[in-house]
Amino acid sequence: MSRSLFWLSDEAWLAIEPHLPKNQPGARRVDDRRVISGILHVLKSGCRWCDCPADYGPSTTIYNRFNRWSRRGFWTKLLDALAEAGAVTKSTAIDSTYIKAQRSAFGGKGGARGRRSVVLAAAGQPRSMP
Repeated sequence: MSRSLFWLSDEAWLAIEPHLPKNQPGARRVDDRRVISGILHVLKSGCRWCDCPADYGPSTTIYNRFNRWSRRGFWTKLLDALAEAGAVTKSTAIDSTYIKAQRSAFGGKGGARGRRSVVLAAAGQPRSMP
C-alpha cells in the first residue's frame, strides 16, 4: 500500500523558516521541516495524531509541537506574517461542517404519518376520489 505523504516545498519552507521560534529551552529539537510537514499531513488527511506516518517522526512529537505552538499563538502569527509577505491570502473560507443526526431525526419509527384535518374529518369527505 503506497501512501502519499505531504512534504513542504523548498519555497514554502523558505517562507516559514524565519518565523519559527528559536532558542527554546528543553531537549534538542528534531527537524522542524519534517515535524511541520507531519502536522500539515494530519490536518490535510484528517487522520488521528497517533496514525501519523513514521516518516514524519514520532506521533507524540508531532502532536505535542502542534499543541504547544497552538497555545502560544504561533500558527496565527505565522499566518499573519505569510499574509503580509504575500505568500498566502489572509481571508480563506474553510467549511468543515459536521452534524450528527440521531436515528429519530429522520422521523422516528414508521416514518411520517399523514393525519386528516379536523375539518375534513367532520365533513366526512373521503380520503381519495374514486
